Amino acid sequence: MTTQAKTPRVPDEVGVPDPFQYMHPVMKANYGNWDWHERPRPGVLRHVAKSGDVIYTVRAGTQRQMDVFTIRKLCDIGDAYADGHVRFTTRSNIEFMVADEGKVAPLIAALDQAGFPVGGTGASVSMVSHTQGWLHCDIPGTDASGVVKGLMDMLHKEFVQEKMPNRLRITTSCCQINCGGQGDIAVNVQYTKPPKINHDLVANVCERPAVVARCPVAAIRPAMVNGKPSLEVDEKKCVCCGACYPPCPPMQINGADSTKIAVWVGGKHSNARSKPTFHKLAVANLPNNAPHWPEVKEVVRRIVEAYKHDAKHWERMGEWIDRIGWKRFFEMTELAFTKHHLDTWTGARKTMNMSAHLHF
Repeated sequence: MTTQAKTPRVPDEVGVPDPFQYMHPVMKANYGNWDWHERPRPGVLRHVAKSGDVIYTVRAGTQRQMDVFTIRKLCDIGDAYADGHVRFTTRSNIEFMVADEGKVAPLIAALDQAGFPVGGTGASVSMVSHTQGWLHCDIPGTDASGVVKGLMDMLHKEFVQEKMPNRLRITTSCCQINCGGQGDIAVNVQYTKPPKINHDLVANVCERPAVVARCPVAAIRPAMVNGKPSLEVDEKKCVCCGACYPPCPPMQINGADSTKIAVWVGGKHSNARSKPTFHKLAVANLPNNAPHWPEVKEVVRRIVEAYKHDAKHWERMGEWIDRIGWKRFFEMTELAFTKHHLDTWTGARKTMNMSAHLHF
């Protein structure tokens, strides 16, 4: 006969970390028993439990990569003005949990004074979900964090207020295959040319069978070049995804003439009022112009302003475009309709090898 343990065993270093060990006592006591919530002001959530307990969440914007001094500053603010309980969202916002309403205003004042804007809730431009970029990615075509810095400097006022038709989610990506996002506006790298191969280094650096297997469209095969084992690319099959570069750096995919940025619109994960949708191309071949990416900022500004001016209340970006049509979208944003938007263009998503099957 076996006896059941009084408390379930918590696995060590396996799966999702235990969420209760750092949870605010009010949240822990009312876990799964919340009744309703509201937003007293942008950046502040007020949740009321069925027991009558209340918890306030104050959301502030932070950078994705933080040094120890910034983290300590945020923790000191949490200890001094909140209840000492914080958490980070997937969009790099820090949230302070407070049970006493009287602590909310001093907490907001301390965050503003320290340079952390409070906002990102409701019908606002939330923090941009982005990848790491040049800091520690092995295949970055751009610095997603730098693009985010430029965008949020421009859109700061839309983060601290709730005056958009609906929430506006923006994502950025520094390559085409590893990260990136499905957002109302998505800023993604596009590689426009096949990799340039340094044949002198392939044999010494790359495990050729692994590189061949990595290609999603079977465009890479072994080859002998100048008497040395190397690789070759069938450019008719290559979709310029960059998947071959991480296992084989001599197959260089990045370059000033080949690494561009594209802006996509209309994607969303949620299904609250309509089904989840894939985003669609708005602008292609923007220059990868660090450190401020002015061309990308200008395109995003046009799209955001047109959406804010014309969309109906609670329309997401894709719902607005579906209502007015693509012709009107390009007219309102003053963006050009180019060959990249045609389904018959050789680089279009509709004609690429999109499935898991190999096409020859």
